Amino acid sequence: MEVVNAIGRRKAAVARVYVSEGSGKITINNRDLATYFPSSILQFVVKQPLNKLNVAEQYDVKINLDGGGFKGQAEAARLGIARALVKINPEDKAALRAEGFITRDPRAVERKKPGRPKARKRFQFSKR
Repeated sequence: MEVVNAIGRRKAAVARVYVSEGSGKITINNRDLATYFPSSILQFVVKQPLNKLNVAEQYDVKINLDGGGFKGQAEAARLGIARALVKINPEDKAALRAEGFITRDPRAVERKKPGRPKARKRFQFSKR
């Protein structure tokens, strides 16, 4: 089997994911998953699509992550892995969609408006 690639995005984070047959090794920016994401919760988030389909030991995953914070990066990686697994086996799409792994979370930072301190916050109003 050749390498299957997919892109996952979340907020400002972009994950380029390459999935190939292997022993279940996950490499992020040439580092091991546990060293890149020390938090076990974020490691769990990245592995969710693989665990859902019970294929965590069948594929090697290489991810290039860029931008955003660690939470956004973990969720971008999750989306990328899910998209790559669907490319490998389209029958898995329904199971992954039921868990919400296929949906790209559209929420991003709202832009700052002119004449205001932040996107929605206003300067203090003074009547006199």
